[in-house]
Amino acid sequence: MTHPQETLPDPNVKYGERIIEEGRLITFPNPRPGRRYHITITLPEFTCKCPFSGYPDFGTIYVTYVPDQRVVELKAIKLYINSYRDRYISHEESANQILDDLVAACDPLEITVKADYTPRGNVHTVVEVTHKKGE
Repeated sequence: MTHPQETLPDPNVKYGERIIEEGRLITFPNPRPGRRYHITITLPEFTCKCPFSGYPDFGTIYVTYVPDQRVVELKAIKLYINSYRDRYISHEESANQILDDLVAACDPLEITVKADYTPRGNVHTVVEVTHKKGE
């Protein structure tokens, strides 16, 4: 029996869609704070929608960062990246938004996000954005 204020999950929303929608970037303590090392994450199934045409855009997101006190949990970043699937967002804005969200989540010493989009209509776009702590 459900209480009047409880709501049941929408049966039309698949469990994976619900997990992606609820997803957020999760971090954990850097196991080697003070040691300078690089973490590289490749996300080869990135997709979003063109804000002008609505056509899907596909690409690979490369994240390379030097952690400070926090490290991004891999399943969380996968779900976070999947949340772009139905967003109408430009190549430039998606790369910048991913960078901003990762900086907010783990405050790395430095980070680069490279968004390498699959060519469409004979155009190949790569957007690379960087951040260094304190700059």
